Amino acid sequence: MISIKKYLDSDGPGPAAAEPEPDQLPSATMDCYRAALLAIGKVAVQIGPDLGADLETNLRGIERRLSVGFSPESLRRTANQVEVQLNEWGTRVSGHFKEQADEVKELLIALAKTAESVGSRDQGYSSKFSDLTGRLARIADLNDLTQIRSSIVERVTELKSSVDQMTLDNQRLVAQLRAEVSTYESKLKSVETLASKDQLTNVANRRSIEERMQWNIDKCQDFSVVMVDLNRFKQVNDTYGHLAGDDLLKQFAAEMRLITRSGDLVGRWGGDEFLVILSGDLKTAKAYAERVRQMVFGMYTVRGTGNSSVVILVNASIGNAEWHCGETMLQLIAKADAEMYLDKKISREKAS
Repeated sequence: MISIKKYLDSDGPGPAAAEPEPDQLPSATMDCYRAALLAIGKVAVQIGPDLGADLETNLRGIERRLSVGFSPESLRRTANQVEVQLNEWGTRVSGHFKEQADEVKELLIALAKTAESVGSRDQGYSSKFSDLTGRLARIADLNDLTQIRSSIVERVTELKSSVDQMTLDNQRLVAQLRAEVSTYESKLKSVETLASKDQLTNVANRRSIEERMQWNIDKCQDFSVVMVDLNRFKQVNDTYGHLAGDDLLKQFAAEMRLITRSGDLVGRWGGDEFLVILSGDLKTAKAYAERVRQMVFGMYTVRGTGNSSVVILVNASIGNAEWHCGETMLQLIAKADAEMYLDKKISREKAS
């Protein structure tokens, strides 16, 4: 029987180093090798479906190539490829579990602080909670995810027992705890709302706009978009300062929101560009654009450097586009952008 290692190493000169024919390799050994590759891929998927899918696919590809034919050189390449794949997968898995461990540690520290604050309100449980918070804090110092998970189960069991006893002894304290949880939930909702807003204009930011468009596309919802680009906005910044420009953007965005239906979304696309997502076809978009021209264009009083006020005539170039089934977000935006630049060109020609 010829071992794989001797077969791979037999590359010296002369008859003794001649490469054996592929059929001289034990077929059972190669079958085991290929089966091992498939098994590694399956185990990787079991460990983490998202993390192991690519590894399983790549190992299947290697296994299929080996089933067709092999040589000493191809086996060497296969060994290198498998080593690279496993190293990359190991790095991804290590990073993934480190992130999970870090999140758990942050949660434990927060939980410890909450338990300590609850215990300080009732002297009867103060010492119990102090001991518990100390152990929770020590768990956060662990680096082994298995130890963290085991310790969490024990500590949470203790915490549940203490809270159950507190429920029997002090209903008022439990009500306060529930009120605090409700407050935390409200704060989380506020944070989510802020994350979807443009900080300057208080309308939707670009990420929120893109998410809405992609949701409509995924659900095959009929919709259209209106792109609005302020004309000569750079002149406002250059002449009156960026504070005046910011004030103008805020006022213009507020006016846009006033004429937009509650189910539609107006947002800042970037710089002095705004994008509105409307439920409806191109006719709906054109009607909305006309409302912008009639109700949003006009004179604005803005404050610039030194708190001085200046009146500015504001208008914009507008592009409309309707989404059609099969189009991507980028294709839709490109259509609206082209219409907007055509409108801008016409406005410049009229001005000249």
